Amino acid sequence: MSKPIIGTVVETYLRGRGVTTLYGTGSLRFHPRCYYRPDDTGPTETWPAMIAAVTDLDGHLTGAHRTWLAPDGAGKALVDTPRRAMGDLLGHAVRFGVPGSVMAAGEGIETTLSLRCALPDMAMAAALSAAHLAAILFPPNLRRLYVIRDNDPAGDGARDSLLERATDAGIEAVVLSPETEDFNEDLRHFGLAAFRASIADQLMRRDRHRYLTQAA
Repeated sequence: MSKPIIGTVVETYLRGRGVTTLYGTGSLRFHPRCYYRPDDTGPTETWPAMIAAVTDLDGHLTGAHRTWLAPDGAGKALVDTPRRAMGDLLGHAVRFGVPGSVMAAGEGIETTLSLRCALPDMAMAAALSAAHLAAILFPPNLRRLYVIRDNDPAGDGARDSLLERATDAGIEAVVLSPETEDFNEDLRHFGLAAFRASIADQLMRRDRHRYLTQAA
């Protein structure tokens, strides 16, 4: 019942968050009247929503994430919990691009898409929470994982757990840290050029050449 995001309030919402790299976002869809119930006994409302497909490593759908939006896309809907997930989430993610030997993984969709604006050719995955980021499953051919860290205690815990798991699996793990609370705030506050410069200093040299040179 949902449709592609281009030309919808989902595109308006993401662009308002500074996210302008929208190709390869087929895992995101738009629903014009997605059901929302404030609580178990309250009346059902309908709001436009960004629907994100949660998939396993083989691309099979395991769950969905909903972000309810204001009718004009100027922000999230004025409801108590504008983000909700359902289904089998543990280990799975909202995916952008097909991972090869290198990928990045973060918590939120907007945060992950912000990094993708700087590194549009790097495969990325949004695990949707710190706990799920810590438990994300690794593709079999993964050799280097960039961990998109949120600057809070939960982000620190996810970082430490994921670093340990990756090391045990023989995967090189590199932490990418924001200057503010998260990468979306960095992108909006500093602009894309300065954001890319801050990311460049944290990438492995071979990846700076491979991903940042192509994105320039």
